[in-house]
Amino acid sequence: MRDEALSRRDFLKTTGLAAGGLVIGFRFGGSPFEAAAAPVFAPNAFLRIGADDSITVIAKHDEMGQGIHTSLAMVLAEELEADWAKVKVVSAPADPAYNHSAFGLQMTGGSTSSWSSYEPLRKAGAAAKEMLVAAAAAGWGVAATECRAEGGVVAHAASGRRLSYGALAEAASRLSVPAEPRLKDPKTFRLIGKPLRRVDAPAKVAGTAVFGFDVTRPGMLTALVARSPTFGGKVKRWNGDKARAMPGVKAVVEVPSGIAVVAEGTWQARKARAALEIEWEGGPGAGLDSAQLAARYAELAATPGAVARKDGDPEAALAGAARRIEAVYEVPFLAHAPMEPLNCLVTLEEGGAEIVTGSQFLGVDRMAAAGALGLPPEKVRLTNTYLGGAFGRRANPKSDFVVEAVEVAKAARSLGRPIKTVWLREDDLAGGYYRPMWTNAFAAGLDERGELVAWRHRVVGQSIVKGTAFEAALLRDGIDGTSVEGAATLPYHIPNLGVELHTPEVPVPVLWWRSVGHSNTAFATECFLDEVAKAAGKDPVELRRALLEGHPRHRKVLDLAAEKAGWGRPLPAGVARGVAVHESFGSFVAQVAEVSIEEGRPRVHRVVVAVDCGPIINPDTIRAQMEGGVIFALSAALYGEITLKAGRVQQRNFHHYKLVRMNEAPKVEVHIADSTDSMGGIGEVAVPPLAAAVANAMFALTGKPVRRLPILGARG
Repeated sequence: MRDEALSRRDFLKTTGLAAGGLVIGFRFGGSPFEAAAAPVFAPNAFLRIGADDSITVIAKHDEMGQGIHTSLAMVLAEELEADWAKVKVVSAPADPAYNHSAFGLQMTGGSTSSWSSYEPLRKAGAAAKEMLVAAAAAGWGVAATECRAEGGVVAHAASGRRLSYGALAEAASRLSVPAEPRLKDPKTFRLIGKPLRRVDAPAKVAGTAVFGFDVTRPGMLTALVARSPTFGGKVKRWNGDKARAMPGVKAVVEVPSGIAVVAEGTWQARKARAALEIEWEGGPGAGLDSAQLAARYAELAATPGAVARKDGDPEAALAGAARRIEAVYEVPFLAHAPMEPLNCLVTLEEGGAEIVTGSQFLGVDRMAAAGALGLPPEKVRLTNTYLGGAFGRRANPKSDFVVEAVEVAKAARSLGRPIKTVWLREDDLAGGYYRPMWTNAFAAGLDERGELVAWRHRVVGQSIVKGTAFEAALLRDGIDGTSVEGAATLPYHIPNLGVELHTPEVPVPVLWWRSVGHSNTAFATECFLDEVAKAAGKDPVELRRALLEGHPRHRKVLDLAAEKAGWGRPLPAGVARGVAVHESFGSFVAQVAEVSIEEGRPRVHRVVVAVDCGPIINPDTIRAQMEGGVIFALSAALYGEITLKAGRVQQRNFHHYKLVRMNEAPKVEVHIADSTDSMGGIGEVAVPPLAAAVANAMFALTGKPVRRLPILGARG
């Protein structure tokens, strides 16, 4: 059954949705990249070279803080032999030319951007370079093999002649694009593998970077929507007279998601929204309670579920084991809580519309907006901005915040002005989408020698993909692959291993959250393995090494993290180490956390990270993502929790939904393993092991396992 567990990476590579690689002959009509008056060389959708020697890389993946614009530009510029100082990067508009080369739609997510774009962008740069060289050779009347491109210039060594790429742009644009350009030997790379500074850093430091919230239009209005306080609720009756009479208010209108107030600014809209008189029908989520939901999940976890993986006979092995260990692990609903709240600007035009937002799902959002407007997609111009964080929230299969903004603009069309619909942080925390709540029930069996012979893992939690366009590909035989990833693909050699899944129907909207199912399964499996190690009297690192026979990349990062952390060496009194190792999104990460207990609270002093993500584009990006992922995951491990009472979310803002502060941040040491294996993702992979590493250190320190997150939460 193990081979039947769905691998999203394999799906991306093999699905019939594949869109191919290099896009040739794309015209930037109607986009922000319309050809300038000066001759422009645009051999493909990802590059244009101006007569002024400017080199513009059009990035089809969103920049939301992960550094992808820099990495993508480095790959293309490497093969182009560009002058890096002259390279700038812009976000691609919504257009099929920028569809994901594996998914077949325009999107950013799943830690797929680098590995999916690596070959197409190398080819794009190499093809352009060959055309520039050919143009120079033809002009000089020499063979192309006698010419060399380097640093944005084509040179002919024998004659000493040189021409810049800008000077060659017009001539190169008249040549045919080579189908199979020759790629460089990685040994000759000048940019790839080097710690280059991020291309977006100067604008962000200077405050000139444009995020969705920064975008304005002449006459723009701002809208806030009053939404149901319970999931699935509807407006029963309402009165907006008081709101309409307030200063700055231009319209109060009903939309499918609630009642929208349109005003001159956010503050006027907020005050007027508070004055609305609305009676709500509670809907299916009106009676939801976190404690009751946890009890329901626990009951399900005590019963057999749908089989996601079965090696050997787990039940028989458990029944015959010399010793049996059992435990139940729980994780709560989590909000994405990006620093920039959701926003979407819509300008309705005659026969079309302009939309400006920060979206991870440009292709999906454009189609959804067009559907809501009754227009063909090509009549909707969707322009992307920098994203002030996302973590999956801006990749919504239902395009909730984009479609809502369109509905508001339609309802207030008579105003004839652009309208930006914004969500306050309170709106998204209390009425957005969430990482599912999960319960994990384990049973393990040891033989007389203390060897692990049986492992059964039951996962209980909502499906993220059910009811979406991704269901057909990611939900098979009742198993949502995102619910059991990291569990059904457990690498440890255990002769009798079973993974089962319960997928209850709960009226809480759920969505992928940074690292998706791995955020649950890594915590649960790695913590339970430490309980098994203690029961067997074995060192946690040595037990993992023994069970990882045949998994060299897991063992590589485990050994590297343990070595760099000084595993086995004495620590100060009151400090303990915990370890966890996990594969996600094609990359392998091990972490060792050093933790003490101060005034009854865990204090994480140091986290040592070892990562094998295959070939490296920019090591600084990898380090930054490891460091950021540790802090993101530590916030969730210590504090992150969305709770429900009488159907209502209890958390409203960061004073309730806490993040790790600077004075709580541990020292993070990152060690990147040398690797020529397949390239994996990097944006999410530091998140899964962290909670387990911290919890295992606390277990080593106190002898009491941590079985529920958050460690410092309201339900504790």
